[in-house]
Amino acid sequence: MNDWQERIDAVWAVAGEIGDAEVIARIDTLAAERPADDAIALFERAGARDSAGLEAEAEPLYRAALASGLEGSERVQAHIQLASTIRNLGRPAEAIALLDAIESEAGELRDAVVAFRALALIDVGRPVQAASDALAALAPHLPRYRVSLAAYAAQAAASA
Repeated sequence: MNDWQERIDAVWAVAGEIGDAEVIARIDTLAAERPADDAIALFERAGARDSAGLEAEAEPLYRAALASGLEGSERVQAHIQLASTIRNLGRPAEAIALLDAIESEAGELRDAVVAFRALALIDVGRPVQAASDALAALAPHLPRYRVSLAAYAAQAAASA
């Protein structure tokens, strides 16, 4: 797996230089080395399409990756990326539900979950809740004003 993952990572490292179509082609070629239901290969194929703005093609691949038992950080990333894709396809409420379902196990990606949920909350007409959640997630990262910002975020949430 390490050599394969290193080759995948090498494609992503040059993605900006080779263009979307070439990224998809290279990722698909590498994914073809693995079984058709390999969760990581499906996840990488989905990500390549998602990155290229092909959300409708990415969605079923993300779902297949999750159904095939994607684990760990990649599972959380797939939920985040699928939620973003679904939001871009005009289904923000579904995106919120997906992100809510994964938040408790998001670990170091929790702030990303909150950020993408904030975007979806804006889309469903809940911008105050979106701002409150985003500010609450940001507060612990500040060298100063953590307590104040957390209090303001809570105040905004109460008024939402």
